[in-house]
Amino acid sequence: MTLEMLKLYCDIVRLHSFSQGAAANQISQSAASQAVQQLETELDVRLIDRSKRPFMLTPEGRTFYEGCQVLLQEFERLRAQIASTRTQVGGTVRVAAIYSAIHILSDHMQRFMSLHPQAKVRLEYLHPDKVVEAVLHDEADLGILSFPPANRSLAILPWRTETMVFACHPTHRLARRKIITASDLNDENFVAFDADLRIRKAIDRCLRQHEAKVNVVMEFDNIETIKQAIAIGAGVSILPRPTILKEVGNRTLAAVPLSMTELVRPLGIIHRRGKLFTPTIARFLEILRQSDQGPTQA
Repeated sequence: MTLEMLKLYCDIVRLHSFSQGAAANQISQSAASQAVQQLETELDVRLIDRSKRPFMLTPEGRTFYEGCQVLLQEFERLRAQIASTRTQVGGTVRVAAIYSAIHILSDHMQRFMSLHPQAKVRLEYLHPDKVVEAVLHDEADLGILSFPPANRSLAILPWRTETMVFACHPTHRLARRKIITASDLNDENFVAFDADLRIRKAIDRCLRQHEAKVNVVMEFDNIETIKQAIAIGAGVSILPRPTILKEVGNRTLAAVPLSMTELVRPLGIIHRRGKLFTPTIARFLEILRQSDQGPTQA
């Protein structure tokens, strides 16, 4: 006994015809007759009196018809309810991001939650390696980090490309230059990213290619601490321009363009490969990607 059989039975009764009920369900009249006979066998009762023209329902057949109508109506109600949850933007989207993405994410989060007040974003700032782990272990729906690593279990969506600039204290001798060349960096005290970070490896590779030799005096795993070190005159660095706009505006840091224009920071969005997105995750991702406009200068 299946829902399809119950619907067929109700259609036959409603239309007062085996042939019309069969047509409504796209089966033959013979198949419809056999389906009703199977119902009668399973219920051990006669539902339809076929000896009369047109056929008539037995009392049991009438009771069964009325009960089937209620059951089918409830099933349709549940199906519609489930369908609505698939399109409703509500619940929580979990995001793991590197801390320096805060200058981008705050605006997008506010826009998302203003458009969808029933939805929430749970944002956690993590070390880049921890962002990857959180996504792989399904502790985060989406991850946002720079230089996203290749991984068979991850899907990577290119997002933004940020211009890198020379960052220094406003009183530094190079602060008023129009552009910084590789030779300008020779022997400068340099505040670097930790050696195991992909952004550090990209910067080191570029410096080697241009034969620039800096004096690494400090190493940190995040941009905020690097900015603090620069602000107290501990050294200079190379940082993504959008991450220091606030400090440049209040004149605690200075930013000068680099002649090494190939040095940029790519930001990507990652998720576990094959992950099924809820409408909430899909909508948040859509809002994020609306900002994907290529290289970011400011």
